[in-house]
Amino acid sequence: MTSYHRAFGVYGIIGDQHALVVTKKFGGPYTNRYDLPGGSLEDGEALIDAIRREVQEETGLVPIELTQLGVTSFRYPWQFEQWRMNQHIAVFYRITQTKGRVAKQVANFEGQDSHGASRVPLSALTITNASPLVLKAKSVLLSGQFDPTDQTYNDWTVLDRAVY
Repeated sequence: MTSYHRAFGVYGIIGDQHALVVTKKFGGPYTNRYDLPGGSLEDGEALIDAIRREVQEETGLVPIELTQLGVTSFRYPWQFEQWRMNQHIAVFYRITQTKGRVAKQVANFEGQDSHGASRVPLSALTITNASPLVLKAKSVLLSGQFDPTDQTYNDWTVLDRAVY
């Protein structure tokens, strides 16, 4: 039986049918790709507080209006410590109002894995430059629907060069 590393986090969808706010990732399986703003909860932190904190830390934006869309997971091969497979469980939030400006660069501190954020056209976001979370967000923005079906990727490559 395959043993999975499990990651759990909250992620924000900030965008419209034309573009999405994404982070420039420098850690984990999505290194050197675009990713959604978000991440792990701090000890005892509420989901809503975690998404507000993560979005602000990674994008400079402060979420004002947000709604939880649902939960799904992404499974893929990834060598991490003793595990060869990863299951990333993600709670998605649709953020429809923010204050502030998208920060091209953000503060670096322990646990930070974002170089900053950008607003990227949906047409430019693909499996070759974005995380599965970004592709899920793109689907939500284009269809207006959140599909909670888990997704499995048989192949996954951690990029050795940034594509953003």
